[in-house]
Amino acid sequence: MGLLGILVGLGLLIWLAYRGWSVLLLAPLAALLVALLGGEPVLAHWTQTFMRSAATFFAQFFPLFLLGALFGKLMEDSGSVRSIADFMIGKLGARHAMLAVVLAGALVTYGGVSLFVAFFVLAPMAQDLFRRADIPRRLMPAAIALGTSTFTMSALPGTPAIQNAIPMPFFGTTPFAAPGLGLIAAAIMLCFGMWWLARAEAAARRRGDGFGGLPAPGKPLDEDPVLRERASTAHAFDPGEIAHGAPAPQAPPILQAALPLFVVVAVNMLMSLFVLPRLDLGYLAEARWGGTSLAAVGGVWSVVTALACAIVTVLALQFRRLPALRATIDAGVNASVLPVLSVASLVGFGAVVAAMPAFAAVRDAVLGIGGGPLVSLATATNVLAALTGSASGGLTIALDALGGTYLARAAEIGMDPALLHRVAVIGSGTLDSLPHNGAVITLLTVCGCTHKESYRDIVIVAIVGALLGLAAVIVLGNQFGSF
Repeated sequence: MGLLGILVGLGLLIWLAYRGWSVLLLAPLAALLVALLGGEPVLAHWTQTFMRSAATFFAQFFPLFLLGALFGKLMEDSGSVRSIADFMIGKLGARHAMLAVVLAGALVTYGGVSLFVAFFVLAPMAQDLFRRADIPRRLMPAAIALGTSTFTMSALPGTPAIQNAIPMPFFGTTPFAAPGLGLIAAAIMLCFGMWWLARAEAAARRRGDGFGGLPAPGKPLDEDPVLRERASTAHAFDPGEIAHGAPAPQAPPILQAALPLFVVVAVNMLMSLFVLPRLDLGYLAEARWGGTSLAAVGGVWSVVTALACAIVTVLALQFRRLPALRATIDAGVNASVLPVLSVASLVGFGAVVAAMPAFAAVRDAVLGIGGGPLVSLATATNVLAALTGSASGGLTIALDALGGTYLARAAEIGMDPALLHRVAVIGSGTLDSLPHNGAVITLLTVCGCTHKESYRDIVIVAIVGALLGLAAVIVLGNQFGSF
């Protein structure tokens, strides 16, 4: 009965979340149903299991959600994202339209700009570029997804994406875990995705397919509550806040626009590799600081410091270009609240599931998957990210339930935890891009495309390419270890 309760609770959560019900309500209700059907104390699991786990996630990662969303909104309203995209598109032009869109998206997201902010800035630019190049509009979502939602989210070392931060407290790693393997995976994703997009473009030209007509204007995103709820668990920015604030009337010069992105990467690297390891942080072991260690908090501190420095840089350079600074800041910080609470609720649900006696059978089945801990870890994160439609939610649930076990197994066989980190992150960014994923739906909406028109190409560049990169990391990691 306990296993049935887990399946029923998970099925209810997925079905109603897809229909646009709030995860903030669904997750605790589904958790209570799991506890009830499992014969466990319902109220105790709500307050002591669900809430404690959700609160722990919130305490660990809210600073990242908060500063990441604020940075993205400041970059958007200052015109910096638009300036960077214009620069890339101007340099490469219509002749290399696909590459221009992909690289523009990669640059801004690797620099810390929120995925949804990138969508809303890149989509109109890509539309104009594709129209001039006479490339079918249906390929726009795949090109934007390749640049924003694949290698810069999960593979490139040092990426400030929340998915790359989640494993750090579990494994004591940094944002630059397994950098060589990450670069190899990123190259595979980028090259495979560009090959597919070039192939699709060439096939369209042979058939005589052109850009086609412009899409009919759709409902504003902040007026579509179903889409907003789906998007809230997908990434660390509430897209309903996109319309708030006020954009700069004129974009800044490219060097001013790009400097905050380089600040994110540079400060993140300095903090992770040079500054924090040299500090005397033994006081963290004291009870007043929670009895923690640098390994548990250092990665988050690095990313938080990098984003904070980047925010200060944007404000210093673009203060006069922000016509409604308070409204922009309010929109940025508000954009972090719904995603962090939604993902925390998913984490609380996962904690209740993991506390069920019947979950032992699930755990043993996952750990028993052949191929070693890397294969079973990749499978667990893939499946949970697919079921929840959330890379961050699926990844945290998997690590909450199994992270300690994988870390112990890695220690037994002499495996570097950095390898676990990179496999877990890439694994979470594969099957999360199923049709019900909020980011996929949002991307299709802002591009004016449908699943029927564009989803196959998204599958190839965002799922198949990511799986190939993941497979390469697992094979190389098992053969040569972390590097």
